[in-house]
Amino acid sequence: MSFPFPPASSSSHPLAPYGWDDDWAAAFSPYAAQGLVPGRVVRVDRGRCDVVTADGTVRADTAFVVPRDPMRIVCTGDWAALDADGDPRFVRTLLPRRTAFVRSTSSQRSEGQVLATNIDHIALCVSLAVELDLGRLERFLALAMSSSSGAALLGEGLGAGDRAPQPIVLLTKADLVPDAVTLSHLVQDVEAVAPGVQVLPVSSTTGEGLDVFAAVVSGGTSVLLGVSGAGKSTLANTLLGLDVMEVRAARDVDGKGRHTTTTRNLLVLPHDGVLIDTPGLRGVGLYDAEAGVGQVFSEIEELAADCRFHDCAHEAEPGCAVRGALADGSLPERRFDSYRKLLRENQRIAARTDARLRSEIRKDWKRKGAEGRAALEVKRGRTR
Repeated sequence: MSFPFPPASSSSHPLAPYGWDDDWAAAFSPYAAQGLVPGRVVRVDRGRCDVVTADGTVRADTAFVVPRDPMRIVCTGDWAALDADGDPRFVRTLLPRRTAFVRSTSSQRSEGQVLATNIDHIALCVSLAVELDLGRLERFLALAMSSSSGAALLGEGLGAGDRAPQPIVLLTKADLVPDAVTLSHLVQDVEAVAPGVQVLPVSSTTGEGLDVFAAVVSGGTSVLLGVSGAGKSTLANTLLGLDVMEVRAARDVDGKGRHTTTTRNLLVLPHDGVLIDTPGLRGVGLYDAEAGVGQVFSEIEELAADCRFHDCAHEAEPGCAVRGALADGSLPERRFDSYRKLLRENQRIAARTDARLRSEIRKDWKRKGAEGRAALEVKRGRTR
């Protein structure tokens, strides 16, 4: 796949359409003194990457960028310093990442996988061609709202605290829900699990919502995330006005996609902004997402603050505000179960690299086991 260099921007720097700004220029200045040139990674494939530079797109080797550390390998969206010439060209280093969207790997190791970097907007694509999976959306949102910490995970963070990516939920294929009332209810269902997040129905067929989305993501870097078949590549093609990304129809039997997109591709939008299209995600494991879980389930965190005990487990303690909300129906049981599931999963991931946390978890298990045995003994004594 080729990535044509866009027309010259009104900015003095030819990389401005790709997001180059004064902060990146300042970060790159030490490497300019070494004779290196800046570029943005638009695609990574088998140890090599396509990097757009002031002179166009070049193919570069990534061997010099710590290949054994999965959190530091070259990723689509990175800004790089590479050789000014040569065959092959080499990426010598990466500029500090502002943000990174990170998930845990599918292995049992404690590694994270970086899916996209230096992003300003995270567009979570949810297809209306199939039944809404609110639990999966909550998982995506928890990672999205934790993505600003991705730079901190790398020991970097060029202004990361001031540049947290903004999530937006795109309800794609909205033309498949022609009834306005039904569509409104679906939007409300998603808004209920995405506090403070814009929820926008869009259709690549009718153009519904695309002007609003284009306005939201203009002037920054956005990444499209979702399962295969959510319509990400079709949406990218529609925004670009070109058939850049190959697409295939979802399976009629279950609405699932066919994983047509196999690499993460960075594309310049015609009306300002940069878009990263990604392959469909089969699984999204949490990685350092405690803050994101707290934001997604903010109403539960607020309830927990009103519990009688500060360390309330929300199980059988007296004065538990969370159990009270479950009892009166103001807090749905599904929502609470999802909250606890994601917290436990994130804790397990964190414990793989934190010995103190592993010790605390073991102590908690032992305490609960002792309490359970004591309760059983009391019960047995009563029945004798």
